[in-house]
Amino acid sequence: MCGLAGVLDLKGRRRPDQAMLERMADALRHRGPDDDGFLVAPGIGLAHRRLSIVGLGNGRQPIFNEDRTVAVIFNGELFDYPELKLELEAKGHVFATSTDTEVIVHLYEEHGEGLVHHLKGQFAFALVDFRRRIVLLARDRVGICPLFWSRQGDFLYFGSEIKALLASGAVMPRADRRGLDHLFTFFALGGRRTTFEGVQAIAPGHYVKIAFRSDGRAAEPVERQYWDFDFPDWGEEDDPAAPAAIDAFEQIFARAVEVRLRADVPVVGYLSGGVDSAYVLATAARVAGHALPSFTVRVPDPNLDETDEARETARAIGSDRQTVVEAGPDLIADVYAALVAAAECPVLDTSCAALLALSREVRAQGYKVVLTGEGADEGFAGYFWFKIREIARLLDSGDGFRPSTAISRVARKYAAPDLAFAELARIDTMIGGPHAQSPIYNLVARSRDRYYSAGLKEELGAHVAYEDLHLDIERMARWHPLNRSLYLGYKVLLPGLLMSQKGDRVAMANSVETRYPFLDENVIALAAGLHPRWKLRRLLKDKYLLRRAAERVLPHDVAWRPKAMFRAPLAETFLASPPAFVRDLISPESLARTGYFDAGAVARDCALLAKGGGATLGTFASLGLGGVIATQLWHHLYLGGGLCDLPRLTYEPAVTSATTLAVA
Repeated sequence: MCGLAGVLDLKGRRRPDQAMLERMADALRHRGPDDDGFLVAPGIGLAHRRLSIVGLGNGRQPIFNEDRTVAVIFNGELFDYPELKLELEAKGHVFATSTDTEVIVHLYEEHGEGLVHHLKGQFAFALVDFRRRIVLLARDRVGICPLFWSRQGDFLYFGSEIKALLASGAVMPRADRRGLDHLFTFFALGGRRTTFEGVQAIAPGHYVKIAFRSDGRAAEPVERQYWDFDFPDWGEEDDPAAPAAIDAFEQIFARAVEVRLRADVPVVGYLSGGVDSAYVLATAARVAGHALPSFTVRVPDPNLDETDEARETARAIGSDRQTVVEAGPDLIADVYAALVAAAECPVLDTSCAALLALSREVRAQGYKVVLTGEGADEGFAGYFWFKIREIARLLDSGDGFRPSTAISRVARKYAAPDLAFAELARIDTMIGGPHAQSPIYNLVARSRDRYYSAGLKEELGAHVAYEDLHLDIERMARWHPLNRSLYLGYKVLLPGLLMSQKGDRVAMANSVETRYPFLDENVIALAAGLHPRWKLRRLLKDKYLLRRAAERVLPHDVAWRPKAMFRAPLAETFLASPPAFVRDLISPESLARTGYFDAGAVARDCALLAKGGGATLGTFASLGLGGVIATQLWHHLYLGGGLCDLPRLTYEPAVTSATTLAVA
């Protein structure tokens, strides 16, 4: 993957400043250390940093069509580009490079804005049609590749990371407290909202169109949805016989892995103790004819360590090249500032630090591309909360009596006594729930009441993060309840945590591209169309179809190994004996300066941890207290410093080489 950035004068006249574009690109150097390219035209400035993986020798961007009337800068991979290229060549298009990026400009010539329906893979791009004076900013279907934008007056700034926008000097870093509230509700940022005021993400499956006007007035950016997850109506799901279902899944998944092995550089894999990554690497070994090198995190806690299980899997698939990266409490403290800097938001899940260290080791060994197993739990109901919800639904009757709804609300009320039943019902109405995740999100959100300052609570008022999710409630009502919960996971946790804080950001911070076979469009479609019993069988057998397929290529105990959430130690690991920067961040002075949190509540719980009271505090309060530290650290890094001795982030012009394409 790569880094892209740009500036648009919405009136279509002024040429963006070259030095500004260079600063924006330089802020993304980690995303593309191999090459750079720029384009400046009236109203349009594009900047690109390249991580060369396909078409190593001739992939410099921007890339144009034959008559140079269409240009594109691109981040990601279009895995079926060889087939697309053949189809386009048969229609008379002439290719000048061997990269996947070039198919975009030719698809645009064929389909206009409809090109997005023909793109498969993981991508974000900015396309310029000079003849029609149109710019398109687009993001892939499930949100693997990031893309952000901000309107400042009559200018629009965009980039793969918010750093690029801040580096322009035109977008001022200010906190969006509603964005922070998303993290303390879902521990994820899955929608358009970010933690920076005035900066929004393009939602997965959407693109933004900017059509310059002929009358000289400012163009209005228009966001359009081109794709969303879909499921059959309840009772109309596919329910094939076992051999046929397993055969179909095995064939589609093998193809998903095969196309993700396409690269002009070696490909490796992440390997945990679970079935998801095991099946990815076992399938890759069959497709490639040899086992891929694998990388595993070791957490030095017997309750969290999966190293032995990962070694068993590596032996089973014939891999003798397994690297184990230690991820203890010291590592978490050592890399946490780098993690928050990479994520551009507070990170509540400390396991993200271990994944940052893992990608660092991948890059240190000279690799750029990794296969990983995320997306299986979302497609095949792998998380324990799906089981709990389906067990509760056994009490529901076919005549509309739904005691499971009351059970969910009572449980959530018990977890958060200050939350009124009317508010729980209001939240359920917003998201077509309750869902399997609802009790978990309610437990996470307890930290809001526990740690938020009176000023932050007053500023948020009655607003809750659920209001920002923009789910298709009408369509959800037609689906099986399990599929409704899967949809919520696809829309929130997947893009907001797994593809960002645990995915793109921690990998690309070290110039590593992650690829996800379980998020292949055809794999998603197959899983979505199946009867829920192929996902959750007899209420306890999660990921049933995946495990049946895995039996064919892995030992039985690996295929049926119980799901274990990948976790690292939480806040207590570096709060029981906090390093100096943590003590400074949560000092009464620093907490008063930011104004987000109640200094007394933070001091009380930190004292409890210092006395060994982690068990008394509990997992979710510990998670929230870690979020307090992460938020203070984010504020220090991005909003001016002064909270601790760690250096704040600054962006200075430092581009040493540039290729600029000037377009009249």
